[in-house]
Amino acid sequence: MDVMALGPKGELWVVECKSSRADYLADSKWRGYLDWCDRFFWSVGPDFPTELLPEESGIILADGYDGEVLRMGRETRLPPARRKVLIQKFATHAARRLQDMRDPDARGWG
Repeated sequence: MDVMALGPKGELWVVECKSSRADYLADSKWRGYLDWCDRFFWSVGPDFPTELLPEESGIILADGYDGEVLRMGRETRLPPARRKVLIQKFATHAARRLQDMRDPDARGWG
């Protein structure tokens, strides 16, 4: 997956970025991400043929400056135990990245 994020209601979003039709058609692993998120999105550029993308997935239209959710992905809530583990891992990873930015000399500690 390219991006994992928390949605506005605390749901886990997975975003898969595709640069072209060929990039999309060559990718078969994205279906494996569906079991690890509440909502799944494709992020594509303005010239991407969005009719290729499955109806149940969300679409984020992006360029070098901004992005906009064109279609929300269908919500499929994670089981509570998986959600708890993923949220904890997400928070730990985010905290470590923030600490690395604040104190690059402390990388690898903890």
